[in-house]
Amino acid sequence: MKSLVYLAISCLLTSVALAGEIYGTIEDTGKPVSAGVKVEVAAAGNTYTGETDKFGAYHVFAKDKGKCTLTVHYKGQKPAASIFSYEKATRYDWTLEPAGDGTLTLKRK
Repeated sequence: MKSLVYLAISCLLTSVALAGEIYGTIEDTGKPVSAGVKVEVAAAGNTYTGETDKFGAYHVFAKDKGKCTLTVHYKGQKPAASIFSYEKATRYDWTLEPAGDGTLTLKRK
C-alpha cells in the first residue's frame, strides 16, 4: 500500500515539474552558441531565465501559460520572438541570423 502512495506522489511531482517547460537549441551561423548565453521568457509580467549549455541547448520553466516573449542575450544584442507556453513541454529551436542593419534576428528552425 505504501508503494502505491509513493508511486502516486512521484507521478504528481513529475507532471508538475514539467509544466511550462520551454526548451530547444540556439545556433549562430550553423553552429551552437557557446555555454552561458542567457535566455529569458517573459509572460504575464513575470520573467523566467535560463542559460545555454555547451551544445547550445536551453531549458526555461515558465509557470505562466499563453503568449510569451523569448529573448536571447547574445553579443551585446537582445533578439526576441513570440512563443507560447503550454501545460506540456514545448520545443523551440532557433537560429540567429544577421539583418541588413547589422542586428541579429531570431528565426525558428
